[in-house]
Amino acid sequence: MLDRIHLAVIQEVERQGSLTAAADRLCVTQSALSHSMKKLEQQLGTPIWLREGRSLRLTQAGRYLLELAGRVLPQLQLAEERLRQFAQGERGSLRIGMECHPCYQWLLKVVSPYLAAWPDVDVDVKQRFQFGGLDALQDHEIDLLVTPDPVQRPGLHFEPVFDYEQVLVVARGHALAGAAHALPRQLAQEVLITYPVAPERLDIYTRFLLPAGVAPARHKTIETTDIMLQMVAGGRGVAALPRWLVQEYAARMDVVPVRLGPRGIAKQIHLGARVADLQTDYLQAFIALARSMSAQKAINLEAIQT
Repeated sequence: MLDRIHLAVIQEVERQGSLTAAADRLCVTQSALSHSMKKLEQQLGTPIWLREGRSLRLTQAGRYLLELAGRVLPQLQLAEERLRQFAQGERGSLRIGMECHPCYQWLLKVVSPYLAAWPDVDVDVKQRFQFGGLDALQDHEIDLLVTPDPVQRPGLHFEPVFDYEQVLVVARGHALAGAAHALPRQLAQEVLITYPVAPERLDIYTRFLLPAGVAPARHKTIETTDIMLQMVAGGRGVAALPRWLVQEYAARMDVVPVRLGPRGIAKQIHLGARVADLQTDYLQAFIALARSMSAQKAINLEAIQT
């Protein structure tokens, strides 16, 4: 009765806004699409849409099927992709979603040796999940989620793989450059440069400025780390980034890290996966490699600092 094409039609009509546009997207005629959906409505005994002028509004049954499509279709697509890989002699694919901008720099260091160790596994990094990665993981659109802010949900597991400190980044000639730590009030006259993320998801706000009732003079957003640090080095503002990342850039840019508050802000990068997939050998291998490389990196940084 209910086929995959029905779910795809409901999803596309919702996305495109009309049966005509959905039919074009699915490469079928509008009449064939309409006939198929009317037949389904007859079999179900309930309408899927209500017409309001030229637009369609989902009924309660239609909304249920739309939610079902969001869960089922990605899993079917994943199953087909896995079977295609098996048929071609490939091991599988590892789709990684990013939920933090600076984590990308860390991820590059893990992906390179992983590709060498697992040549029959494809790796795809999906940055479009930066702000919706949790749902993407749960809906089988990605296999691993890189995030500094895990949210526990049934069926998901988050593994901490890298400890780091979030620090303030200032120009080498800045008044705070030689300070043991920065205080919130010292940022009240500063231009704060961040990635384009809502303030309520930024540690510099939630764990440093807002508890002290302080706001920066101006908040500016920049998407790329290189440009952000060029701005900081040029005295155009300050930023908040992982200490390890700042130390790497400090070798070629006039920027220095400053602790945020007397105790600093401790963070962790986590890798999130579905519990049902944790026994997949190449997924396990990626998590283990990330953990081992991060431990070695911490040892190296400690040696440099001492």
